[in-house]
Amino acid sequence: MSETGKRRTAGALGGLIAAGAALGLGYLAAELSGGPWPVDAVGVQVIDWSPGPVKDWAVRELGTADRPLLRVGICVTLAVVAAFAGLLGSSEHPRVRRSAPGIAVLVGAVGIVFAITSRSATSNVLVRLIPATVTLIVAVAGMYLVVGALRHRDSEVEPEQPGGFDRRRFLLTVSALVVAGAGGVGVSRLVSTGTGEAARSTFRVPRPTEPAPAIPAAAQADVAGAARFVTPNANFYRVDTLLEVPRIDPRNWELRVHGMVDHELRLSLGDLVSRRLIERDITLTCVSNEVGGPYVGNARWIGVPIADVLKEAGVRAGADAVRSTSVDGLTIGTPLSALTDGRDAMFAVAMNGEPLPFTHGFPVRMVVPGLYGYVSATKWIVDFEVTRFQDFTAYWTERGWAVEAPIKTASRIDVPKGFATIKAGPAVAAGVAWAQRRGIRKVEVQVDDGPWQPAQLAAQDTVDTWRQWIFRWNATPGTHKLTVRATDGTGRLQTADQAPPRPNGSSGLHNTVFMVE
Repeated sequence: MSETGKRRTAGALGGLIAAGAALGLGYLAAELSGGPWPVDAVGVQVIDWSPGPVKDWAVRELGTADRPLLRVGICVTLAVVAAFAGLLGSSEHPRVRRSAPGIAVLVGAVGIVFAITSRSATSNVLVRLIPATVTLIVAVAGMYLVVGALRHRDSEVEPEQPGGFDRRRFLLTVSALVVAGAGGVGVSRLVSTGTGEAARSTFRVPRPTEPAPAIPAAAQADVAGAARFVTPNANFYRVDTLLEVPRIDPRNWELRVHGMVDHELRLSLGDLVSRRLIERDITLTCVSNEVGGPYVGNARWIGVPIADVLKEAGVRAGADAVRSTSVDGLTIGTPLSALTDGRDAMFAVAMNGEPLPFTHGFPVRMVVPGLYGYVSATKWIVDFEVTRFQDFTAYWTERGWAVEAPIKTASRIDVPKGFATIKAGPAVAAGVAWAQRRGIRKVEVQVDDGPWQPAQLAAQDTVDTWRQWIFRWNATPGTHKLTVRATDGTGRLQTADQAPPRPNGSSGLHNTVFMVE
């Protein structure tokens, strides 16, 4: 490779390293300040701008991998731009070289715009600007250093290498940038883990005023591969629109209750948990869940009844909705009737005996039995406004989802898995069925195109939890299909009509195809 080619290669590499240092130190600034990392600010805006079908595809096909993949996509785009800028910085022409820092300024300015305009865990504009500004300064300074190190040597000094550059200076420059970027990421992870867990550890799960009864031992189906009746926190599904999970200091958290009420309330976490606390087993379901999908889980929650707080505030006549807002500005609209009709809707503070995990809304989230999460399950909640549906449009309803969304009766086969191979002879299938607020009365299974046969139901905990089922039959060699359907507690059969999740939840019967040998 010629010296000119080596310099251009070094330029592209230097541009990449300068961008990496800027992002690494910007990430550290985000962790220390609480402002959004520019990559995440851009990512959240991309999510908000994405058409509904694109979001649906991402949730369906990528699951929780959609966020890291989006981050990677943004970083790859920045890497291409940075490498191009570094390549320009390796030019022998001064004007072309000067364009490299100019590109860094332009990209950094875009990051600042997104930091101001995108949803974030903080509403303080100055705090929002800190990570983006640090990223911009480091990117521009790093690019200047790289361009300076790439300036070709005077041919009178080294005439045999007219296209050469000071390799020693270049290596020292990029080494310093690598150390700065890697150090920023490393320190930020330590800061994130240390301060986050320290904040969460200050909260002690309060003793509920009304403990939940013990879960019946027979509620768990004794079949290998079947879902556990209580979903462990680490396995509970997560669907939200944030790339970085908020880590709120519970000492600084406050919930504002206002709007069409007689008395506005501002509740600290201590104020909230000093009220009546209930403990309940409740199954949650995401509206994005496809037929047979994984976005459903069951947990034991502790929280303050929302109805008690509304009664304390005094709801005015004419109100029919609540607009709740997350710390990042996402809004959710919930029917007021679902919060006051006697169901165990709560401001939850604990999940399966632990403080809420950060990914599930620490320190406080809403849990409302019988409604899909996008109209009820606000995580990291900070604002609770009593209002009317006609006076606002929530985040998801603006994007084509239904205003009200009661959970549909559904059932799922967990065992055998699709395309599994099982042995001929006595066989067992198992799964779950749910119809929150109604309960499950019956589950039936169809083998191939045969008659519907009753499955054995595990014990029911409450009408707000899923119910497990077991089906035994004699499996013959060949390829077979099992289909499941449920009947809810009112006697209504689960519909076989197929519908996608949008706009108010999927429907249809789950089936699985497998081999018997």
